[in-house]
Amino acid sequence: MTGRSHGWSLSGPAPDPDRFWRSGTMWLLAVLVPLLRLYLCGMKVLWYQMRHRSFRLPVLPQQKGRVAIVTGGTRGMGLETARHLAGLGMRVIIAGNEREEGSAAIRTINAESGEGQAEFMFVDLTSLKSVRHFAQAFRDTGLPLHVLVNNAGTMLVPERRTEDGFEFHWSLNYLGHFLLTNLLLDLLKSSGGRGCCSRIINMSSATHYAGELHLDDLNRRICYSSHGAYAQSKLALVLFTYYLQEQLSAGGFPVTAIAVDPGMVDTALYDNLWTLAQMLKRPVAKILFRTPAEGASISVYAAAAAEMEGVGGCYLYNGRKTRSSESSYDPELQEQLWKKSCQLVGL
Repeated sequence: MTGRSHGWSLSGPAPDPDRFWRSGTMWLLAVLVPLLRLYLCGMKVLWYQMRHRSFRLPVLPQQKGRVAIVTGGTRGMGLETARHLAGLGMRVIIAGNEREEGSAAIRTINAESGEGQAEFMFVDLTSLKSVRHFAQAFRDTGLPLHVLVNNAGTMLVPERRTEDGFEFHWSLNYLGHFLLTNLLLDLLKSSGGRGCCSRIINMSSATHYAGELHLDDLNRRICYSSHGAYAQSKLALVLFTYYLQEQLSAGGFPVTAIAVDPGMVDTALYDNLWTLAQMLKRPVAKILFRTPAEGASISVYAAAAAEMEGVGGCYLYNGRKTRSSESSYDPELQEQLWKKSCQLVGL
């Protein structure tokens, strides 16, 4: 018997319409659910910021003789963090991948600060090779390290892969900082002391509450969602912070690790929003968003406040310890992420 083909082999099974429906539904849920969860988090944060004033820094002790690294310190909250720490007398290394912005930032900071000093060192956090090169270059300076602010980040970037094959949010927001912290950890340990701990500050976000960690698909290859990828990277930073602090405390090392949440801050992070979302965001941002300086105040507080001495393993929001997502306290998930991250970066 012969006949015209209807898009499938006459000898093979007919297509299952239920299968196509299920796959389409799964795709929609994988994209739509993270989007809705992320924007719901944003609405909750805006509601909070509408009713509460931004955290105001107390008088902070001088930090003369201490050395800090601030990733992504050429603009936005990173620049404000570096500026304030230098103003307290710290020697601040701005780590970034924009050389011209870095030069402009250190000129501005050095013109303003008194005893503090800022300098720029290049690093591309999406490249494991570059992170290793930066860590070695910093070691070669012979400087101690008292504060590491893992601030650099990106948000809602269309699907991209790094030179190492990692999803872009995962690499820049989390994995590069994971490797950097571990490569500098012994220096942080040796630079701290009793009553004067070194401090690691990881920049997370309220979006971590919407995050789900897919250990079997951290690169989001099955079904990509920029909203899901961003939230996952911020959840990973909180899990990493808590597990790292457990290790530091168990070893009796004079280093603390804190995850901080700056709230919704008017920075270039929102440049990747859809056009309609951009239009809606602009008038709202003028009224309800924090300024970069206000957002940076949480990092500065964690890095320099006397009352934060010896305090680690917590999530800091608007100047207060706040309970993070339930999944972030899962010790098994923390350990699994740590081991997986070590495998991915070759530690």
